[in-house]
Amino acid sequence: MVDIREINEKIQQESAFIELLNMELGKVIVGQKYMLDRLLIGLLSNGHILLEGVPGLAKTLAIKSLSSSIHARFARLQFTPDLLPADLIGTLIYNQKLEEFTVRKGPIFANFILADEINRAPAKVQSALLEAMQERQVTIGDQTFPLDEPFLVLATQNPVEQEGTYPLPEAQLDRFMLKVVIGYPSKEDERMIMRQNLAQNTPVIKPVLSADVILNARKAVRSVYMDEKIEKYILDIVFATRFPKENNLAKLQGMISYGGSPRASINLALASKAYAFIKRRGYVIPEDVRAICHDVLRHRIGLSYEAEAENMNTDDIINEVLNAVEVP
Repeated sequence: MVDIREINEKIQQESAFIELLNMELGKVIVGQKYMLDRLLIGLLSNGHILLEGVPGLAKTLAIKSLSSSIHARFARLQFTPDLLPADLIGTLIYNQKLEEFTVRKGPIFANFILADEINRAPAKVQSALLEAMQERQVTIGDQTFPLDEPFLVLATQNPVEQEGTYPLPEAQLDRFMLKVVIGYPSKEDERMIMRQNLAQNTPVIKPVLSADVILNARKAVRSVYMDEKIEKYILDIVFATRFPKENNLAKLQGMISYGGSPRASINLALASKAYAFIKRRGYVIPEDVRAICHDVLRHRIGLSYEAEAENMNTDDIINEVLNAVEVP
């Protein structure tokens, strides 16, 4: 038998740093609670995040602040059409003095990577980044270098401008644990942002955690209890995206060209555990799954021409699935 009370007490102790981290980040970031929660879920689940939103929504500031609050190295990469894989992972440089080639490591050798406007870089650069994300290692010449932990890639893309961009292929999108779509702040939040930026003294983020705390928290996240009913609920949701007709969703049959992969099930389960952890709970409830479901699935469902003709997006399909699948 699993002692849920014991797990709950352990998780409450292990997750005590979440409050401290949120307080530190709250000094600089106003209102973007949804985005900060998803950043923490990615960090605690060892998964990478794709952020989509118009310019000026604090996407860059959020990851920079997160890396400043943890004793970790941060690297920002502005993706452009003329970027080369060597600009990202590094290259071999000929040393005349030693008469040999030496390795010059690229900015990928950091703990937090901000890949700004990932869809502006050509396929070679995108695949170099995605290989590093998946394998957690980089090969330069004939040498292979493991990447330091924690290693989190936050890629951003701008949905407004599509000219001169290289959209990420669906198979590569699947490598991102979450795709987070960010909207504008409320009027009250924007007033606070405006005041903060006009103030004479700008708050500075200080490191409040070590990387070891994050690595220990990742182990704790995996120990969060998940009942068999919750596992079945996750599988029912993912299978409903693959076989809508068999799940009382015949109207979606022609709308979906392909459903969530097994990676969707794994990531939905792990993200649900991480969500329970940041809520300082030692067990997963259906609301945790529903809260994170859109972020895990929205980039893993393919739309048919019929869906596009009817102006349906993946969020609409996920809503239909969540309404149809029985909640335990």
